[in-house]
Amino acid sequence: MPRHTSFRFCLDPSVEQEHVLSRHVGAARFAFNQALRLHKDARAAAERGQGRDSTPGATPGVGSGVGSGVGSNDHPGRDVSDAVHVPWTGFGLINEFNKWKRSEAAGRRFVVDATGIARVEVTGLVWRDQVSSQVFEEACVDLGRGLRAFTDSRTGTRKGPKVGFPRFKKKSPTGGSFRIRNKTSKGRASVHLGDGGRVRSVSLPKIGVLRVRDCTRRLRRMIAKGRARILHVTVSCGASRWWISITVEAADLHPAHRHAAARHASQPAEAGKGNPQPAGSGGKGWVGVDRGLHALAVAGSSDGTEVLRLNNPRALRRGLPRLRRLSKAVSRKKKGSKNRKKAVVRLGRQHARIRDRRRHVLHQVSNQLVKNHALLVLEDLNITGMRSNPKLSRAISDAAWGELARQITYKQAWRSGQVVVADRWFPSSKTCSACGELRKDLTLKDRTFECRECGHKLDRDLNAAVNLAAWAENHTLTVMDGARSGVARVGDRQAAGPVTNAHRQDTPTHPGPRGRGGKGLDDVGTNPQTAPAA
Repeated sequence: MPRHTSFRFCLDPSVEQEHVLSRHVGAARFAFNQALRLHKDARAAAERGQGRDSTPGATPGVGSGVGSGVGSNDHPGRDVSDAVHVPWTGFGLINEFNKWKRSEAAGRRFVVDATGIARVEVTGLVWRDQVSSQVFEEACVDLGRGLRAFTDSRTGTRKGPKVGFPRFKKKSPTGGSFRIRNKTSKGRASVHLGDGGRVRSVSLPKIGVLRVRDCTRRLRRMIAKGRARILHVTVSCGASRWWISITVEAADLHPAHRHAAARHASQPAEAGKGNPQPAGSGGKGWVGVDRGLHALAVAGSSDGTEVLRLNNPRALRRGLPRLRRLSKAVSRKKKGSKNRKKAVVRLGRQHARIRDRRRHVLHQVSNQLVKNHALLVLEDLNITGMRSNPKLSRAISDAAWGELARQITYKQAWRSGQVVVADRWFPSSKTCSACGELRKDLTLKDRTFECRECGHKLDRDLNAAVNLAAWAENHTLTVMDGARSGVARVGDRQAAGPVTNAHRQDTPTHPGPRGRGGKGLDDVGTNPQTAPAA
């Protein structure tokens, strides 16, 4: 099954090419703002026409406004209540923008002939041929996604925090991006690598051949062997540099780089028979990964073996003194001056340096985990709630726990591994990994877990990782089919039936999958089909 991945390179454009790239960035921003203006004008016109509801799944009047575009201003004397089309999707916005860019509202000029008679000549958007038309289309697609996220968030279809109505993009001399799709015409793609006798180069329509600072050998070999196909490229500007991100549809990883069929360690395979242990698992089954502030990630198996420990690099904390100094330098400069622009560039470079350091460490630890272990267990952390603590908010954001979990999830899927998320209310840090005793008075200052029942002593983070691995062994299925049904492991206390106070629950239990309002029967370890009648 193909997978989508991206290759990010640093560009080395000439001065002329920088002007062309800046023109495309401005065109993308202009198309997004104009499409949003057309959408707002159409909604305002539809709402004025006999109270017509033009907002699918949203309250009429939200985000409406009046500006130049389609509506009663462009067609005086027409009854707007008869035929007012409000574009909500990317295709609808593209069609409306294409109509507008060729209309009189986009551009016109007065032409006087030899007899002195003046006439109006519709020119439309006169500079539209200087940039690729795909820049306009992709900007409209982005706006369509934003409108869809807005409506889904208001109707409850989209989970997570509320998404606001799209806003107009401001002009920024140090940022911006645009996207171009890879179209094939007469057997030749519009985006290709290694043209003009330069190996480190990428060719884009309407822009030409751009030099690349990084090596593109790996991507070129994948394309030459038919293992990758370019879908689209995104060119962005940040920290006074130009970057290009090439999104490709690549084939699966080589079988030698993938784990064997990930299965549960409850059924160890005999020597010389089928179904071997997953590659890299070391025959130890599940491996729990505990994320923290002192140690960014600690991985351990259920037998108490520590397989990985990575100290928190604290990229923001290390770069904060220089970041504060550069921020003060920006605030001291006069607004609009050249020195202020230079100071802003230096500040942006420091932000990018901190971000790159953090990203490099996260990729290192995620690669090491997914390459060596096929069965991983992560804890379900309420990162948003933890950030409400003013004393730990900056440290939690600097650790980037969510990004680490995201990388582990998609990289493990590439390698045919398995990732299980433990229950959010499972006390992995406060539970003894030897006897299972719960210590409720454990604080963040206690870095060593000491059980008062059995006297077991272990590092706090390693104890949590061991408990996560044991939790996965007790809450996974031994036999699984396509319908994800099976028999629970021996030792799963919740498999025998409902247990009183076995799961924290703030809302009534309801059958079915877990939702935003509460937890279903599957979350507390009870199968609705096999649960005993009350």
